[in-house]
Amino acid sequence: MAQPAQTVAAVVVLAAGQGTRMRSRTPKVLHALGGRSMLGHVLAAAQPLGAGATVVVVGSGRDQVEAHLADVAPHARTVVQEQQNGSGHAAALALDTLTGLSGAVLIVNGDAPLLRASTIAALVEAHHGAGDVLTVLTADVPDPTGLGRIVRDGTGQVTAIVEERDAGPEQRRITEVNAGVYVGDGAAVRAALARVGAANDQGEQYLTDVLGLLVGDGAQVGGHRAEDAEDTLGCNDRRELAARRRTLNDRVLDELMRSGVTVVDPATTWVDVTVEVGQDAVLHPGVQLLGATVVAAGAEVGPDSTLTDTEVGEGARVVRAHAELAVVGPEVSVGPFAYLRPGTRLARGAKVGTFVETKNAQVGEGSKIPHLSYVGDATIGEGTNIGAATVFVNYDGVAKHHTTIGSHARTGADNMFVAPVTVGDGAYTAAGSVITSDVPPGAMGVARATQRNVAGWVGRRRPGTAAAAAAEAATGRTSDDAQGTQS
Repeated sequence: MAQPAQTVAAVVVLAAGQGTRMRSRTPKVLHALGGRSMLGHVLAAAQPLGAGATVVVVGSGRDQVEAHLADVAPHARTVVQEQQNGSGHAAALALDTLTGLSGAVLIVNGDAPLLRASTIAALVEAHHGAGDVLTVLTADVPDPTGLGRIVRDGTGQVTAIVEERDAGPEQRRITEVNAGVYVGDGAAVRAALARVGAANDQGEQYLTDVLGLLVGDGAQVGGHRAEDAEDTLGCNDRRELAARRRTLNDRVLDELMRSGVTVVDPATTWVDVTVEVGQDAVLHPGVQLLGATVVAAGAEVGPDSTLTDTEVGEGARVVRAHAELAVVGPEVSVGPFAYLRPGTRLARGAKVGTFVETKNAQVGEGSKIPHLSYVGDATIGEGTNIGAATVFVNYDGVAKHHTTIGSHARTGADNMFVAPVTVGDGAYTAAGSVITSDVPPGAMGVARATQRNVAGWVGRRRPGTAAAAAAEAATGRTSDDAQGTQS
């Protein structure tokens, strides 16, 4: 049965290379940009094809790559290339595992993070439409130095891929280059790979040689030009990684701005491909939106805020804050200089202000923690105000304990709530209190020592100081007068 347009029977990803130019303990294909690894971006681009099988060829750092695949693509199977004998050898190993393969196979390098699903789909569609045995993705570039040239005959048919070291003067002037992505009939490609030799400077089997063998057999071979040459760029070192990261981020921001998001300063704003941002949201300078973060319509983030796997509701405002695995409800105000740790959930209209840290805290609608406080392992009802410099003492050195503050409560400044403890609805606590017992609804909790003033202490213990002089001027009493007088 013929393959439907834009589908393939299998996807093969070549991800066994050492990536020595990265100078890293991390395998090259696992270096991250825009919220995914390079390998993750390639797999995401191929995923819409709905291939029956996905095979990733692993080698260098294979334990790390296989662990990563278990998280991001558990459906993918792996095959190990023990010896790095070239791209043709790697592709042959993968196809050998696909017993009974019938139809087209996509072969792609695992270090092409800018490759888009639309580009792959267009390549596959061109392949099926032309009836080619093999179709190679190509790109027109201004500087083809170091890249394999695509040679076409007078009719435009692809006849060869010539590496630069083997190219003559005329061929070196060709600007159409091999992008390293192929779609071909699985059986034909497998048969051709079995004939690929290693008689070259590297002593390796090159996947590009398959094209020449098929042309020599009289098979129809085609080339499809990528609409955007940047889609085909690989990534071999840290400089290229930074450049690809910038390109990917520019694409994400451009798409957001076209959808109605205000990005005040694209040069300092970084948004992962996995993030969602609603219409009329505003992203100020210095914003990083990472992971599975969702920013709703009309919300405002920044300046200088980093949100990871965080949900921000409509009309909320997050200023100079750091948040991870938190939920910021509609019309909530956060910051500046706030830290929302995992498990924080802020209901509509709540406020977490300056120098406030929260962790595993549920804050009710309209409640406020304005400044200088730590709220951990706590539930706060609606309409409650937490006084400045409050600490929820949740850890006893062994276990964490929970504190509950009711609705419409008012807690004083410089309070400590020693968990487990409950403050009831409508209750108050006095400033400076250390609350160790429950406070009933509507009661005032006071837990502090009685104040004692030692009269004349400054004059006796700090004579000759500016403080002693100020006290003498204010009271008309000298240090001698104050001797022995206490109250």
